[in-house]
Amino acid sequence: MAAPPPRPRRSPPARKRFGQHFLEQAWITKIIAAVAPQPGDVFLEVGPGRGQLTGPLARAGATVHAVEIDRDLVAELRARALPGVHVHEGDFLDMPPETWFHGDQPYRMAANLPYNVSTPILVRLLRHARAGRLREAYLMLQKEVADRLVAQPGTGDYGPLTIAVAQQADVSRVFVLPPGAFRPPPKVHSAVVRLAFRPDRVAVADAGRLDAIVRHVFTQRRKMLAVSLGALAKGEGADAAGWLRAADIDGTRRPETLTLEEFARLADASRV
Repeated sequence: MAAPPPRPRRSPPARKRFGQHFLEQAWITKIIAAVAPQPGDVFLEVGPGRGQLTGPLARAGATVHAVEIDRDLVAELRARALPGVHVHEGDFLDMPPETWFHGDQPYRMAANLPYNVSTPILVRLLRHARAGRLREAYLMLQKEVADRLVAQPGTGDYGPLTIAVAQQADVSRVFVLPPGAFRPPPKVHSAVVRLAFRPDRVAVADAGRLDAIVRHVFTQRRKMLAVSLGALAKGEGADAAGWLRAADIDGTRRPETLTLEEFARLADASRV
């Protein structure tokens, strides 16, 4: 009697601790159509999971550097031996860029980011873009995070992440996805955004100072700038009112009303 054929290997289940939710095929097709990978493209993919985006990118003739933290999914991806795909095991937030970045041409990026660490990953991506490693990114994010990226001054979603990304990228929302687009379904809606990285939008003498000023005032976003800046200026032996005058900004305004250009003026004025 002939032995029964071997059962096909089952993919590892989604793991909650890694924030894993896997896309349905119809939505994969939409994302790939938006990304429009071309032969010769080089992609970074963070959190490739079961390779649902990796496979179509590779079949389009692109090279893919896929960074995955789940060792079982790493083994599955490597076993598939997809042409042009390089699988790197580890945490992207701790991984030296030399692990995945090779050559001197900036990569494109397509990724369904783990929602529980999407913000620190975005911050890391901005650093890589500034270093010339990335030129464009299509990212699947929790809708609330996507809303922050495209927010305008004067709205509740506007904040430090909005400003940091606006300084380095042109951002657009591609489309919104319901929970049913994934298995297992998350409890939130999702969105795909496109970041086209660019030279800094606004000239500023010290990028670190801009970031520090923005973060400080948004910890007290309901307070007037004259008040929220007062403690910072006092600690530095300076005068917040003088900063505001030099930047030509009304101290009765609140942080969420300031544009990127106004924050840059304020950061420069606070260095004098």
